[in-house]
Amino acid sequence: MFDFLYSKEGKLRRSAAQWLEMAERVRDYRRDQLNEAQMLKLQTATGDLQARLKEKAGVPVLTKAIEKLEVVMREVGGRIYPATSLVENVDFFLVAAIVILGMRAYFVQPFKIPTNSMYPTYYGMTHQLDKPGQETNLARMAWRTLTLGAWHYSVKAPQEGELMLPVFADGPMAGQMAFTQKPGRNFFVFPSVDREFRFGVGDQEVSLTVPGPGTGTEDFRYDRALDEMLATQGDRGKIFRAYNQAVHTPAEPEVHQTEMEVLFRGQRNRQRVWWLPTGRMVKRGEPILSFDILTGDMLFVDRITYNFFPPKVGQGFVFHTRQIPGIGVDQYYVKRLVGVSGDVMEVRKPVPKGSDGESVKIGDTDGQLFRNGQPISGADAFNKNANKEGLYPGYTASGLLEFGQTLKVPDKMFFAMGDNSPYSSDGRVWGFIPDKEVVGRPLFIYYPITSRWGLAK
Repeated sequence: MFDFLYSKEGKLRRSAAQWLEMAERVRDYRRDQLNEAQMLKLQTATGDLQARLKEKAGVPVLTKAIEKLEVVMREVGGRIYPATSLVENVDFFLVAAIVILGMRAYFVQPFKIPTNSMYPTYYGMTHQLDKPGQETNLARMAWRTLTLGAWHYSVKAPQEGELMLPVFADGPMAGQMAFTQKPGRNFFVFPSVDREFRFGVGDQEVSLTVPGPGTGTEDFRYDRALDEMLATQGDRGKIFRAYNQAVHTPAEPEVHQTEMEVLFRGQRNRQRVWWLPTGRMVKRGEPILSFDILTGDMLFVDRITYNFFPPKVGQGFVFHTRQIPGIGVDQYYVKRLVGVSGDVMEVRKPVPKGSDGESVKIGDTDGQLFRNGQPISGADAFNKNANKEGLYPGYTASGLLEFGQTLKVPDKMFFAMGDNSPYSSDGRVWGFIPDKEVVGRPLFIYYPITSRWGLAK
């Protein structure tokens, strides 16, 4: 890089040192393959170049000694010298792989948020509806895929009429949106299972295929996207009324019945389906539902700090689940550390105040998290949940922390909860985390490129 700073003689002396390193490598790797004559030639040429360097010989003499060593190395170097481009590339990638694996094992590890249990601090997979009249073109889709990891899904009305939605009429999935499973491809390569949902307009049907469970989209809920669409453009209440009417008075002519062939969990059968009116009128070619599925946050995890400093309450907390009986599988989880050894945890009925000073509505399980008899502190997320500020939903009493229960964290254990308490499977469900299973703390959100990009909270 800084060769321009060296004289011609200085550059040659650096080159000679590199030749000697290569000669030493040939000798070490091929010692048992070379005969005595070849070893003698290599040692003689190497010794000669070392002597010329030591006596600070001029350019002509040093050049001649390097050329002599190069001739010998061509004779005895085998696969070590001269190295082919393939060997050089393999060496490069092996060294790079070793460095990356070392960094991942001991310093910094990439991690993808798998669920929305820490929402809105960290996002799992979410959806985003297109706004009415919003133009969806290839350029916008490509940009959103690049910056947000977004994949676009949409379905258009086949004709003009009222939008009808099918739900299963009976069986274990009664009341759910009707769907069937079909083979798909994850990232166009890996086999996966998709789900196909249907819509009715007049006497015609149209379908929408979305990723199914087990394809990295476990936290995506199609029904939430549909419910949001109906809340903004239709009448959710009419669907519920129609379903209740169909349940109690199935002979009512307003509810149309059909049968649908369904493939689910490898079994194919026919299911009775009710087509429920939504109250929403659509025109031919108008988007019925148009949305993006956005990838979960990807971040780097600091694996080194906790080797020197103990975890602190309030920090993000990444750990293995292999020694947690209530989980039973070996995965990485991320939660927020709320209790360390000796802490007493409790959820009490709160009287929270919003940012405007007004009391916040309290539900049957809404609570306030206490640690050692005091409202928990140490992270902005604690305060925001206590006041149900913004998208933070507050803490709920459940499982091991129902109202009236206290929980003491055992020795060499930790207790963690999700920021999205009502929808988080955390320590309230599966208990404590052994200290040996701690991996590290979230360090930096590097993707997608959103307002959350940067140092992790």
